[in-house]
Amino acid sequence: MPRTDRRGADGLRPYRMERRFQRYPAGSVLMEMGNTKVICAASIEDRVPFFLKGTGEGWITAEYSLLPSATGTRSPREAAKGRQSGRTQEIQRLIGRALRSVVDTKALGERTIMIDCDVIQADGGTRTASITGAFVALVEACSTFYKKGGIFPVKDFVSAISVGLSQEDEPLLDLCYEEDSAAIVDMNVVMTGEGRFVEVQGTGEGRPFTHEELSKLLALGEKGCRELISYQKDVLGGELVWLVGREG
Repeated sequence: MPRTDRRGADGLRPYRMERRFQRYPAGSVLMEMGNTKVICAASIEDRVPFFLKGTGEGWITAEYSLLPSATGTRSPREAAKGRQSGRTQEIQRLIGRALRSVVDTKALGERTIMIDCDVIQADGGTRTASITGAFVALVEACSTFYKKGGIFPVKDFVSAISVGLSQEDEPLLDLCYEEDSAAIVDMNVVMTGEGRFVEVQGTGEGRPFTHEELSKLLALGEKGCRELISYQKDVLGGELVWLVGREG
């Protein structure tokens, strides 16, 4: 069955990153995946959580928010409710885990990098777009304190993408909201540049799925993540791409 935007089942939506989107953070990116748009910013704080004080290690943490006007129906600000939703907490923990998986916290020193992911327009895949864009903002931020000859804190690339099974049992890559809401299986895949999986979040929304279907979805997810990592390298360019994984 043709997709609404006429791309193939294994095709990504049009994607784009704009570096230095904001003036004040140490790193910032506007990440676009189709009609999903997320501002990803990385700010550096010269302090660490209490459990890391005196250890010489740093920390990466993330906050995620959806602007009230980001969807077709206005969503009240969570600040007005006085608490974050379970969905918001789950997503920001996922972003933090994904980025920490490729970071040498010793090389960070005793500093915290705060990642802010603000969704200004949502059409599916906001958490995966946040991870992919935030990685580039993180590299930008780390480059501001890196000293030549030292260990660069970011050891490898990481990206994320959604996959799923349509109502017709067809594996699809990079679901928009319409496809995601109708999918019988929905999954998010987070993968490093080395091809290792950081996280796989999959749910049989309409029915249980088989091992064969899981394998097909993981293969699609790997294809999408590899394409996005290649694009991350292009976006970072010769100025910064050489730093990732550098140990002297």
